[in-house]
Amino acid sequence: MSASKPNLLLITADQLRYDCVGYSRMYPVRTPNLDRLAEGGIAFTHAYSHAPVCCPARQSLLHGRRPETFGALWNFGAFLPVGSLRPEHYAWPRTLAENGYVSAFLGKWGVHPELDATSFGYDSYLGEGEYKAFLKERYPDVRFAAGFFGEDNPVPVEDSGTHWLADRAIETIGRLAATGSPWHAAVHFAEPHLPCRPSGRFAAMYDPADVPEWAGFRDTFEGKPYIQKQQLYSWGVENFEWKDWAPVVARYYGMISQLDEAVGRIVAALEESGQADNTIVAFTADHGDLCGSHRMMDKHYVLYDDVVRVPLLLRLPGTRQGVRCDRFVYNLLDLPPTLLELLGLEAEAPANLQGRSLVPLLADGETASEWRDAVVAAYNGQQFGLYTQRMIRTERWKYVWNLTDTDELYDLEADPGELTNRIGEPEHAALVAELRVRLFELLERDEDPAVGNEWTRRQLLAGAKLAGRDAAAPGTA
Repeated sequence: MSASKPNLLLITADQLRYDCVGYSRMYPVRTPNLDRLAEGGIAFTHAYSHAPVCCPARQSLLHGRRPETFGALWNFGAFLPVGSLRPEHYAWPRTLAENGYVSAFLGKWGVHPELDATSFGYDSYLGEGEYKAFLKERYPDVRFAAGFFGEDNPVPVEDSGTHWLADRAIETIGRLAATGSPWHAAVHFAEPHLPCRPSGRFAAMYDPADVPEWAGFRDTFEGKPYIQKQQLYSWGVENFEWKDWAPVVARYYGMISQLDEAVGRIVAALEESGQADNTIVAFTADHGDLCGSHRMMDKHYVLYDDVVRVPLLLRLPGTRQGVRCDRFVYNLLDLPPTLLELLGLEAEAPANLQGRSLVPLLADGETASEWRDAVVAAYNGQQFGLYTQRMIRTERWKYVWNLTDTDELYDLEADPGELTNRIGEPEHAALVAELRVRLFELLERDEDPAVGNEWTRRQLLAGAKLAGRDAAAPGTA
């Protein structure tokens, strides 16, 4: 890296699954620009969102701590009033500002219902409202009718939300660079969040007939929490077959490819300006999307890999290229300490950040000692009411603690689609007891209020829980 302070370009997508980027080689989605970023840097293949809901996830990214610790449990305007990150809380962009960085925030916000990014350390803010105003002026007659299922967008690609934001990002980076100071630009795309409305060539890029079923599609919900099957009825998709879902997924694919082109435009402009050699580029997503997997929409009330496993890319000038790191990482919690260290500001980070710097993995990810072998994710409710879940995921197993319903246990080696809930099977009793203890220890360490009373601790540590929905008495599994 150059001797001068490096710049930082952070790009996020909204609701992008890890298995829907080309370099994952899992589903036939074309993302040539993200693939090039992966080839030029480090791709983390097991990055997990610790809070797979938009607002809590984005607040954690800015603050560096789990949302339960500061009251950000679900999205604004949904079900009940909710707490949020406040200006008096730590936000790492302020650390950059205090050390000579100029900065700008563009795109989806979700951190505070009233205050914008300039209250949290950024010099300027351009949000989604500006694009809505542009759209209303340029295309006043555009109307959409298909709701969350999505549809083709009559707005040309060049004026679509993805490409409009990319153009604003390019202009902003040029403005920041002209100051002569090191800069940080945060570009937060709202895509491919439903409803997916791809424009132009992207609307026809994928034939629904060629879209394969998700590994988790044929879920019977046998032995699973009630709320999962209920979601089908709440969304009105209880009778959907794959032929009904395939066009929805094809639009999701198209929206991802459109997003990819927009990201490519930003990165190309960075390279053409000569700044790429001194700019850290990070790309990730707040969480994934079911999009028909498990026959459900959106991301609520579940902790399947469809919604918690996400892309994470880092491109660092002068470091290893084309590397895949398979270690478990938190994309949003680990980024703050990582970026601060890469910018030489780790000494100014607060001691209570709950992620870990990825710098040891950047040097040699496969031999880095004493790295985590499990990740924890949390869900606290949205849409249809409050519902508390906590998940621990190891290399082979996933255990989900559902505080008001049956627990879940998945063998991800034998059942990557997470179709069969193995909770309550006697042969896994010792494993479940071990996973519950490990989950408790990690939740307690991270100050999670879910383990803050004797009743929930009795559930988790003593196994005082029905083994399944039809069980007659509590058991150890």
